[in-house]
Formats: sequence, structure tokens, C-alpha cells
Amino acid sequence: MSETILYGFPRSTFVNIVRLVLTHKEVAYTFQDIEPMMGKPEHLALHPFNRVPIFRHGDFVVYETSAIVSYIDEAFESARLTPQDPRARARMNQWIGVVNSYVYPYMIYHVTHERLVFPELGIASDEKVVAHALPKVETALAAVERELADGRHYLLGPELTIADFFLLPSTFAFSLTEEGRAMYPKYPAFCRWWERMESLPTTQKLRAILPPRQPILHAREWANSHRPKY
Repeated sequence: MSETILYGFPRSTFVNIVRLVLTHKEVAYTFQDIEPMMGKPEHLALHPFNRVPIFRHGDFVVYETSAIVSYIDEAFESARLTPQDPRARARMNQWIGVVNSYVYPYMIYHVTHERLVFPELGIASDEKVVAHALPKVETALAAVERELADGRHYLLGPELTIADFFLLPSTFAFSLTEEGRAMYPKYPAFCRWWERMESLPTTQKLRAILPPRQPILHAREWANSHRPKY
């Protein structure tokens, strides 16, 4: 059997998207924590853009989360997480794009970094960054709320898809902030979806093997390299 390795660091939002998909599809894999080598030649040889995750399956190496999870869904057996209907597949890809462009940047880069990641490293929050993000987060949650308002279980309806696993890690991290705790009750359909996702055996199984949350040491560089400025 080909060796299967996921490279990343434990608190990475996008790494945990891949881990959820691997767990749901019951794919055996080794997780390699590359926190100590982030940005170093060994890491850049795997991902020239200095990011995670990276996935290895035998002699095949691929980076970028959408590419990784699409490959996993096609290459490994068990129930598919990608709809066969072209319109449903387009809708799934729409929501993946929404997470990449509108959910993750504001929930994570802006708010979660300022409220959790930087303070854990002794770096003060930038309130301008948080203030800029909150209306954007509200817009994203309102869009999700409208999608789920008809009582559907998941973003596309009754069936779980990759889109749901894309949305979950960002919304989990944001829930740990004061802003997230205050904002979520305004979106009851979203909250029902979120509670359903958090209760999935897949989610519970992954949560059980994750290490305790520790500061992201290499994030100290983020305050200079890609912290938003307003």
C-alpha cells in the first residue's frame, strides 16, 4: 500500500479540512507536524509558497487544499463527498470559494489571529483589523443562514459534501473568540448546522486525536509578513 502523509501544523485551518476528509473517508495516514521547518528549505521543497497543507500518496505530492481533498475523494474508496450532478457540484465549489475568499480571510486572518494567535505570542491585538473584519463576517454568516433557512441539514441539502468540511474549521476557530460567541446566536440555522457538524462521528474522532492547543510559534512572523493593515 502506498504511503500516505499529510504535512502541516495542528492548528492550521486548511490542514484540518484535509484531516476531516481523510477521517470521514477512513483513509489511514501519517500526520507530519512541520511547524519547526516552516519557511525552511525542507518545507519550501514541498510547497514553494510557504504554506500548508501538503499531501503525499506514494510518489505523488500535491499542495493546495482544494486539489488535495478532490484527489482524496477520487483516489480512495468509500462514500463520495463530491456530487455527481453538475449543478450540485458547481454549488459545492461555490461554497468552497466562499470559504476561501470571504470566510477564512475575515474569521481567521483578521479576527482569530488578532484575538487568539497573536496574544498567545505576546503580540497585542490590532483593533482596526478586527473592526474591519466583523461586518465581512456578518455578511458571510448571513449568506450561510439564507442557504440553510429551509431546514436543510447541510449546505447542499440532505447530503454531506466537501463544502461542509471546508466551512467547519474556520467557524470552529471563530467560535473561540468573544466576537464569535456574541455573533453566532443571531444565525439560528447556521447554529443548527454547526452543532450538527460538531456532533458528527468524523469531527469527534478527529478532535479526540488532536493535541492540546499550543501557540503557533512561527506565527510570530505573520505579524510582519501578512498581517492586514488598516
